[in-house]
Amino acid sequence: MGRKGKMIEKQIDSHYLNETMTLKIYQPETFSPLYKYQIGIMQDGDDYYQLGRTATWSDRLHDNGDMANTILVGIHYRDKYDRKNKYHPDGSQHHSYRKFLVHEAVPFLDDLFPTYHMGQTRALIGDSLAGTLALMTALTYPNTFGKVIMQSPYVDQTVKQAAQMAKDIHSITIYHTIGTAETAVDTTDGDKSDFLTPNRELHRLLQEKNTDYTYHELQDGRHTWKYWQNDLKRAFTRIFSPI
Repeated sequence: MGRKGKMIEKQIDSHYLNETMTLKIYQPETFSPLYKYQIGIMQDGDDYYQLGRTATWSDRLHDNGDMANTILVGIHYRDKYDRKNKYHPDGSQHHSYRKFLVHEAVPFLDDLFPTYHMGQTRALIGDSLAGTLALMTALTYPNTFGKVIMQSPYVDQTVKQAAQMAKDIHSITIYHTIGTAETAVDTTDGDKSDFLTPNRELHRLLQEKNTDYTYHELQDGRHTWKYWQNDLKRAFTRIFSPI
Protein backbone atom coordinates (compact mmCIF):
# COMPACT_ATOMS: atom_id res chain seq x y z
CA MET A 1 0.00 0.00 0.00
CA GLY A 2 1.51 3.32 -1.09
CA ARG A 3 1.62 6.57 0.77
CA LYS A 4 -1.44 8.77 0.65
CA GLY A 5 0.43 12.02 1.09
CA LYS A 6 3.10 13.65 -1.05
CA MET A 7 6.86 13.68 -0.49
CA ILE A 8 8.86 16.59 -1.90
CA GLU A 9 12.48 17.64 -1.54
CA LYS A 10 13.83 21.15 -1.13
CA GLN A 11 17.35 22.46 -0.58
CA ILE A 12 18.66 25.31 1.54
CA ASP A 13 22.13 26.74 0.96
CA SER A 14 22.98 27.29 4.60
CA HIS A 15 25.09 30.29 5.51
CA TYR A 16 25.58 28.97 9.06
CA LEU A 17 26.74 25.49 8.02
CA ASN A 18 28.36 26.40 4.71
CA GLU A 19 26.67 23.48 2.95
CA THR A 20 23.49 22.63 1.09
CA MET A 21 20.93 21.04 3.38
CA THR A 22 18.19 18.81 1.97
CA LEU A 23 14.71 18.89 3.47
CA LYS A 24 12.43 15.90 2.77
CA ILE A 25 8.91 17.17 3.30
CA TYR A 26 5.78 15.05 3.69
CA GLN A 27 2.45 16.71 3.05
CA PRO A 28 -0.75 14.96 4.19
CA GLU A 29 -3.17 13.72 1.55
CA THR A 30 -5.62 16.54 2.24
CA PHE A 31 -3.01 19.29 1.90
CA SER A 32 -4.46 22.55 0.66
CA PRO A 33 -3.07 26.10 0.70
CA LEU A 34 -6.42 27.10 2.17
CA TYR A 35 -5.58 25.36 5.49
CA LYS A 36 -2.92 26.15 8.07
CA TYR A 37 -0.41 23.53 9.20
CA GLN A 38 1.73 22.59 12.15
CA ILE A 39 5.34 21.68 11.36
CA GLY A 40 7.33 18.75 12.75
CA ILE A 41 11.05 18.84 11.97
CA MET A 42 12.77 15.48 12.41
CA GLN A 43 16.53 15.17 12.78
CA ASP A 44 17.76 11.74 11.64
CA GLY A 45 15.13 12.40 8.99
CA ASP A 46 15.78 9.40 6.73
CA ASP A 47 15.65 7.10 9.75
CA TYR A 48 12.33 8.54 10.86
CA TYR A 49 10.84 8.02 7.41
CA GLN A 50 12.34 4.59 6.72
CA LEU A 51 12.61 2.98 10.16
CA GLY A 52 10.06 5.01 12.08
CA ARG A 53 7.53 4.88 9.21
CA THR A 54 6.45 8.42 10.03
CA ALA A 55 4.74 8.95 6.67
CA THR A 56 2.52 5.94 7.37
CA TRP A 57 1.78 7.19 10.88
CA SER A 58 0.91 10.59 9.41
CA ASP A 59 -1.52 8.99 6.94
CA ARG A 60 -3.23 6.91 9.61
CA LEU A 61 -3.48 9.61 12.25
CA HIS A 62 -4.73 12.25 9.81
CA ASP A 63 -7.35 9.78 8.53
CA ASN A 64 -8.51 9.04 12.09
CA GLY A 65 -8.64 12.68 13.10
CA ASP A 66 -6.03 12.09 15.80
CA MET A 67 -3.50 14.45 14.23
CA ALA A 68 -4.14 18.06 13.28
CA ASN A 69 -2.99 19.30 9.87
CA THR A 70 0.75 18.65 10.13
CA ILE A 71 3.63 18.73 7.67
CA LEU A 72 6.65 16.57 8.53
CA VAL A 73 10.15 17.64 7.56
CA GLY A 74 13.11 15.25 7.63
CA ILE A 75 16.71 16.46 7.75
CA HIS A 76 19.44 13.83 7.64
CA TYR A 77 23.20 13.76 8.26
CA ARG A 78 26.11 12.80 5.98
CA ASP A 79 27.70 10.22 8.30
CA LYS A 80 28.03 9.41 11.99
CA TYR A 81 30.78 11.99 12.49
CA ASP A 82 28.73 14.74 10.86
CA ARG A 83 25.80 13.69 13.04
CA LYS A 84 27.85 13.98 16.22
CA ASN A 85 29.30 17.35 15.21
CA LYS A 86 25.81 18.77 14.69
CA TYR A 87 23.70 17.06 17.33
CA HIS A 88 26.01 16.56 20.33
CA PRO A 89 25.90 19.45 22.86
CA ASP A 90 29.69 19.77 22.58
CA GLY A 91 29.79 19.16 18.81
CA SER A 92 31.81 21.56 16.66
CA GLN A 93 28.73 22.56 14.61
CA HIS A 94 26.07 22.22 17.29
CA HIS A 95 25.40 25.94 17.73
CA SER A 96 25.62 26.60 13.99
CA TYR A 97 23.12 23.82 13.32
CA ARG A 98 20.67 25.28 15.83
CA LYS A 99 20.99 28.67 14.08
CA PHE A 100 20.35 26.95 10.75
CA LEU A 101 17.11 25.49 12.11
CA VAL A 102 15.89 28.75 13.62
CA HIS A 103 17.09 31.35 11.13
CA GLU A 104 17.07 29.41 7.86
CA ALA A 105 14.86 26.30 7.98
CA VAL A 106 11.90 27.84 9.82
CA PRO A 107 11.64 31.01 7.67
CA PHE A 108 12.00 28.84 4.55
CA LEU A 109 9.12 26.58 5.64
CA ASP A 110 6.96 29.52 6.73
CA ASP A 111 7.38 31.04 3.26
CA LEU A 112 6.72 27.72 1.51
CA PHE A 113 3.61 26.62 3.41
CA PRO A 114 0.61 28.19 5.16
CA THR A 115 1.86 27.80 8.73
CA TYR A 116 0.79 29.51 11.95
CA HIS A 117 4.12 31.34 12.51
CA MET A 118 3.87 30.39 16.19
CA GLY A 119 6.27 28.39 18.35
CA GLN A 120 3.48 26.25 19.80
CA THR A 121 2.73 24.91 16.32
CA ARG A 122 6.33 23.86 15.58
CA ALA A 123 7.92 20.69 16.97
CA LEU A 124 11.44 19.33 16.93
CA ILE A 125 11.64 15.52 16.85
CA GLY A 126 14.62 13.27 17.45
CA ASP A 127 15.97 9.97 18.75
CA SER A 128 19.15 9.58 20.80
CA LEU A 129 21.51 12.49 19.97
CA ALA A 130 18.85 13.94 17.66
CA GLY A 131 16.52 14.05 20.65
CA THR A 132 19.18 15.91 22.60
CA LEU A 133 19.46 18.44 19.78
CA ALA A 134 15.68 18.88 19.78
CA LEU A 135 15.56 19.69 23.49
CA MET A 136 18.62 21.93 23.53
CA THR A 137 17.32 23.96 20.58
CA ALA A 138 13.85 24.42 22.06
CA LEU A 139 15.32 25.46 25.42
CA THR A 140 17.33 28.16 23.69
CA TYR A 141 14.61 29.23 21.23
CA PRO A 142 11.24 28.53 22.95
CA ASN A 143 9.46 31.17 20.90
CA THR A 144 10.44 29.38 17.69
CA PHE A 145 9.99 25.77 18.82
CA GLY A 146 7.30 25.21 21.42
CA LYS A 147 7.13 21.40 21.18
CA VAL A 148 9.65 18.57 21.54
CA ILE A 149 9.53 14.83 20.93
CA MET A 150 12.69 13.19 22.27
CA GLN A 151 13.06 9.43 22.23
CA SER A 152 15.92 8.04 24.32
CA PRO A 153 17.94 11.26 24.23
CA TYR A 154 21.61 11.39 25.15
CA VAL A 155 21.81 13.23 28.49
CA ASP A 156 24.96 14.61 30.08
CA GLN A 157 25.70 17.35 32.58
CA THR A 158 25.43 20.04 29.89
CA VAL A 159 21.91 18.91 29.03
CA LYS A 160 20.80 18.74 32.66
CA GLN A 161 22.25 22.17 33.38
CA ALA A 162 20.49 23.64 30.34
CA ALA A 163 17.17 22.24 31.58
CA GLN A 164 17.85 23.55 35.08
CA MET A 165 18.73 27.06 33.88
CA ALA A 166 16.09 27.46 31.15
CA LYS A 167 13.82 30.43 31.91
CA ASP A 168 10.91 29.70 29.58
CA ILE A 169 10.82 25.92 29.84
CA HIS A 170 7.24 26.09 31.17
CA SER A 171 6.10 27.26 27.73
CA ILE A 172 7.42 24.16 25.92
CA THR A 173 5.35 21.00 25.45
CA ILE A 174 7.71 18.03 25.89
CA TYR A 175 7.20 14.34 25.10
CA HIS A 176 10.02 12.18 26.53
CA THR A 177 10.58 8.43 26.45
CA ILE A 178 13.37 6.07 27.52
CA GLY A 179 13.58 2.28 27.52
CA THR A 180 14.18 0.45 30.78
CA ALA A 181 16.80 -1.77 29.08
CA GLU A 182 18.91 1.17 27.87
CA THR A 183 21.67 0.64 30.41
CA ALA A 184 24.55 -0.25 28.06
CA VAL A 185 24.05 1.66 24.80
CA ASP A 186 26.71 1.57 22.07
CA THR A 187 28.00 5.08 21.32
CA THR A 188 29.71 6.66 18.31
CA ASP A 189 33.05 6.43 20.14
CA GLY A 190 32.74 2.67 20.50
CA ASP A 191 31.99 2.78 24.21
CA LYS A 192 28.89 1.71 26.11
CA SER A 193 26.83 4.20 28.08
CA ASP A 194 23.97 4.04 30.57
CA PHE A 195 21.14 6.13 29.08
CA LEU A 196 18.46 5.14 31.58
CA THR A 197 19.89 6.72 34.74
CA PRO A 198 20.59 10.20 33.29
CA ASN A 199 17.21 10.20 31.52
CA ARG A 200 15.53 9.54 34.84
CA GLU A 201 17.49 12.45 36.32
CA LEU A 202 16.40 14.68 33.43
CA HIS A 203 12.82 13.50 33.97
CA ARG A 204 12.90 14.67 37.57
CA LEU A 205 14.21 18.09 36.51
CA LEU A 206 11.63 18.53 33.76
CA GLN A 207 8.78 17.32 35.96
CA GLU A 208 9.65 19.96 38.55
CA LYS A 209 9.86 22.81 36.04
CA ASN A 210 7.32 21.97 33.36
CA THR A 211 3.60 21.24 33.70
CA ASP A 212 3.14 20.34 30.02
CA TYR A 213 5.44 17.35 30.12
CA THR A 214 4.77 13.71 29.20
CA TYR A 215 7.20 10.96 30.21
CA HIS A 216 7.06 7.24 29.53
CA GLU A 217 9.45 4.42 30.30
CA LEU A 218 9.19 1.70 27.66
CA GLN A 219 9.32 -1.62 29.51
CA ASP A 220 12.31 -3.67 28.34
CA GLY A 221 12.78 -1.04 25.62
CA ARG A 222 16.17 -0.90 23.97
CA HIS A 223 18.00 1.79 22.01
CA THR A 224 16.56 0.67 18.65
CA TRP A 225 13.94 1.68 16.14
CA LYS A 226 11.78 -1.31 17.05
CA TYR A 227 10.75 0.58 20.17
CA TRP A 228 10.86 4.14 18.82
CA GLN A 229 8.63 3.27 15.85
CA ASN A 230 5.97 1.72 18.08
CA ASP A 231 6.10 4.78 20.35
CA LEU A 232 5.43 7.28 17.57
CA LYS A 233 1.66 6.82 17.46
CA ARG A 234 1.42 7.97 21.07
CA ALA A 235 4.00 10.73 20.54
CA PHE A 236 2.32 12.17 17.45
CA THR A 237 -1.14 11.94 19.00
CA ARG A 238 0.10 13.81 22.07
CA ILE A 239 2.12 16.51 20.30
CA PHE A 240 0.10 17.04 17.12
CA SER A 241 -3.42 16.66 18.50
CA PRO A 242 -6.02 18.95 16.93
CA ILE A 243 -5.62 22.50 18.18
